[in-house]
Amino acid sequence: MRIRARSIALAVAMSTAIMGMNLGASGAARAQSSQEFAKFVEGVWPEAQAAGVSRLTFDRAFKGVTPDLTIPDLVLPGRMPTQVLGQAEFVKPPQDYLDRGLLGRLALGGKGFMAKYQPWVEKIERELGVDRYILMGIWGRETAYGGGKLPHYGIRVLATQAWIGRRKEMFRGELVMGLKMLEDRIVTVETMRSSWAGAQGLPQFMPSDFYKHAYDIDGDGRKDIWNSVPDALASAAHQLKSKGWRLGVPWGFEIALPAKVDCAFEGPDDERPLAEWIKLGVTRVGGQAFPEKLLTETAYLMSPGGSHGPMFLVTENFKVIRAYNTSDLYAVFVGHLADRIAGAGDFATPWKGIGQSPTHEIVEIQERLKAQGSAISIVDGKIGSNTRRQIGLFQRANGIAVDCWPGPATLAKLRQAAGVK
Repeated sequence: MRIRARSIALAVAMSTAIMGMNLGASGAARAQSSQEFAKFVEGVWPEAQAAGVSRLTFDRAFKGVTPDLTIPDLVLPGRMPTQVLGQAEFVKPPQDYLDRGLLGRLALGGKGFMAKYQPWVEKIERELGVDRYILMGIWGRETAYGGGKLPHYGIRVLATQAWIGRRKEMFRGELVMGLKMLEDRIVTVETMRSSWAGAQGLPQFMPSDFYKHAYDIDGDGRKDIWNSVPDALASAAHQLKSKGWRLGVPWGFEIALPAKVDCAFEGPDDERPLAEWIKLGVTRVGGQAFPEKLLTETAYLMSPGGSHGPMFLVTENFKVIRAYNTSDLYAVFVGHLADRIAGAGDFATPWKGIGQSPTHEIVEIQERLKAQGSAISIVDGKIGSNTRRQIGLFQRANGIAVDCWPGPATLAKLRQAAGVK
């Protein structure tokens, strides 16, 4: 045991020497970084052992592994955490993430894909109670219907994130579960391909998701989310169901606001039954009525681009999609793609073309809003639902045009309120 521990520490230390060069560090600093990563890796061993991972599997998993400093969400020396956010949902303007052409192509592909797997899709909907079109929406976003490739070795990215990422504790647990997947021979070192965050297989499951939600619907005795499309679809459905999906409830509706309701109403803190939104004058675009049977369903306003694009009333099922990937844009993308596959058209409201503010400006706005009493709990440089809401409330209270989007006028007003010239 001791010899193996020393051997892996030495191997990791030697292989991570190159890593220090990427940081622009001195020779001494490079050696220190190598030693720190090796020490981190060895520190994971007791947890892996407790989870049933053998030392042979552990050593084999980390053989030749170096940190991958190219992936997003790392806290690198000399950089603030908010300078390293790279996930598309948080760095692209909404009209770019919700690209019209991409959505159109995926909708066409989704219709063909669903026709190919129609018997399985119907079985999954009956057995697990999850809408088939939502499944197609997730499948399109995650895999482009089989066209997406996973470029990373799962253990490498999980270890990197657990060592120097923003969410170390979460990824440390996922790393242990990833090692358990190797021990249980669910995957091999060669086949453990993942996203930059360690998500694997066709439905993009984190290791813990596999153990919680993987589902064998094709009856071969294996929960195969890598090669079996039916199993992968059923596993995604099983996860949605476990998070509370309710069949027959739409994810949301594109809406138009009356003059007395602005985008500062956004967010789950202001959710209310659909009937109450109707009393406020909120209407569906295109003149359609809200379904009578859903009027008691609670919903909240979602405006991913503030007042600069489509707005929605979203239901509890929107929260379920968001639990699959914690991003408003992701949930809107999946929901809208599902609607397009079911036969709906493009958004009725056009995007006005929103620029993405630099992360440091978003951070400053969040910090200044928090300092003057706004309900900003996390300063993270992301333009999330609560940040948009707090911007809108500040704008409303200070006589600025309410668009719920971080811009120069809002930042200038916040600086002025703080006495900064």
